Amino acid sequence: MNLAVTESALQDLLEASPFNRPYGFRVQSIGDGVCTVAVPFQFTYERPDGLISGPVFMAAADVTTWLAIMTKTGIIDHLVTVEMKTNFLNGARAEDVTCTATILKLGRRLIYGTAACTSSTGKLLTHHTVTYIRPDA
Repeated sequence: MNLAVTESALQDLLEASPFNRPYGFRVQSIGDGVCTVAVPFQFTYERPDGLISGPVFMAAADVTTWLAIMTKTGIIDHLVTVEMKTNFLNGARAEDVTCTATILKLGRRLIYGTAACTSSTGKLLTHHTVTYIRPDA
């Protein structure tokens, strides 16, 4: 793990990134190539049938993977998502969610990871595979 990266440094990065602010993501924990983010429930992101909308899970997986990469590389801003596959396994209603991402391979240009969102009771809600690129590498 990159020792210069802390939970508070990653949280500061989240808060400084306008595209993340509306979701209210909070860094819960980090490790070597691993990050867990809390996703607070917001009525704004509720579908008409009461389920939390899919884009919330996708944003959480993307951001959590982005932060997990930085636990290995240090804080860098030249990372771009190039592919994401999402499987919606179960729905969630009016509850906070947790997303955990793990980096599987840190290549020179391509970075591969997985992310999973779970309910407050630990029920698996979504599974994601995510590929990032370092355009400057």
